[in-house]
Amino acid sequence: MVVVGIDLGGTEIKGGLVDEEKGIINKVSYPTQVELGNYKVIENISNVIRELAKDTNVSSVGIGSPGSIDRDNGIVKFSPNFPNWRNFELAKEIKKNVQKEVFVENDANAFALGEWYFGKAKGLKDFIALTLGTGIGSGVVCNNIFLTGKDGLAPELGHIVVVPNGPECGCGNRGCVEATSSAKSIAREAKNLIDRFPDSLVLKLAGSKEKIESKHVFEAYKKMDPLATIVVNFAIDSLARAIGGYIHAFNPEKIIIGGGLSKAGDALFVPLREMTKRYVMSSFADTYIIEQSSLVEDAGILGAASAALYGKEGRPKS
Repeated sequence: MVVVGIDLGGTEIKGGLVDEEKGIINKVSYPTQVELGNYKVIENISNVIRELAKDTNVSSVGIGSPGSIDRDNGIVKFSPNFPNWRNFELAKEIKKNVQKEVFVENDANAFALGEWYFGKAKGLKDFIALTLGTGIGSGVVCNNIFLTGKDGLAPELGHIVVVPNGPECGCGNRGCVEATSSAKSIAREAKNLIDRFPDSLVLKLAGSKEKIESKHVFEAYKKMDPLATIVVNFAIDSLARAIGGYIHAFNPEKIIIGGGLSKAGDALFVPLREMTKRYVMSSFADTYIIEQSSLVEDAGILGAASAALYGKEGRPKS
């Protein structure tokens, strides 16, 4: 089976022609052009699909979109990247243009499906997938069931509170793991502390306080920079607290982590594995593995394609 996977971002639409056995065959990208209105975005998505499918018998299309998604009906209920999309019938609009069956999935859930179909969760019945980027997204498979909850809004593991009355989160709460351990929060905390550490390597790497990003903080952390050590240890400890809770709740075989922060590699994963042990009951010791995703830059496309390959069942087809 061959499908098209669409990784829908606020600035760029990345599309891939994906074979269920071979993976990505071809890739293209178009600007999203949100500023030109809803139907320009629909036109651009449709053009990506047409270009990829022009010489191939494509069975269906999967779209991974940020936001709250009604996956059964292909409706974007709300998306931070598309403020005018309120209960927007994305699947219906795309289907009118390309005459293919269209599946829409939350991008973090799509990442989990991609890991299940193409990545390190292949063949597993219990795992958690986390994307660590500007925010923290998540997907959960438990007992071979892809969990989405009563209204299809779950799981939002990035909004588990790990630091009561901690940093304010974009969701309106305080102390969510997204507010302590995302790329955005790491950069924010480094900026908050930079005046106390004016000689920090973080500042030298970034060039100015305003330009500090999480990648600069992790690079300095590898060289044992004091400011970076404070910021990264706090972020990883908070993430470890959250993962400990996930392990107790779901008893996963693997916790697979992707997204931009995962590129920090051992600087993230070595201390994260050690810190997580502090927050896990002895009966759960050695029942799980924390791994870095292998899908890297193609995670969005493969995740969206997996939403089409799995269909509305949200699980491997028998």
